[in-house]
Amino acid sequence: MSEELESKITTEEIHKEIDLIQSCISRMAQNSFMVKGWYISIIVVILALLTEKINFAMISITLAVVTILFWYLDSFFLTTEKKYREIYSWALQERPKNNKEFLYELNPHLFKDKIKKTDNILRTMFTLTLFPFYGIPLTIIATINIYSYIC
Repeated sequence: MSEELESKITTEEIHKEIDLIQSCISRMAQNSFMVKGWYISIIVVILALLTEKINFAMISITLAVVTILFWYLDSFFLTTEKKYREIYSWALQERPKNNKEFLYELNPHLFKDKIKKTDNILRTMFTLTLFPFYGIPLTIIATINIYSYIC
């Protein structure tokens, strides 16, 4: 009987694991927030440093590349956050059943068979929260670039 007590997952262990997962979720959300801030800052700096004699095609390409890179990076953090949320839900369901599989494991790739499949990065890029934030500036850049070549 003492072996059963020793092998049973304690409430304290469950709370510690949940706290670790929650800290990963918070870190991914914070990273996503910071990426948005960096993106806005870089765009403002690029636009503020423009001179009258600029190579408009080069600036457009630079702005488009910066937008796509930050859009991808932001999507990566949000997708990873979703994976940790699924791990959180899985742990809340499985740990009370004394399932010790992946106990204290924080690598979301190991849980691919255990958790609900989350969106991939590309699908996350086109969600209602990210697409307007990055898609609208990219559309404006493309429209201005097309207009400058026409006129």
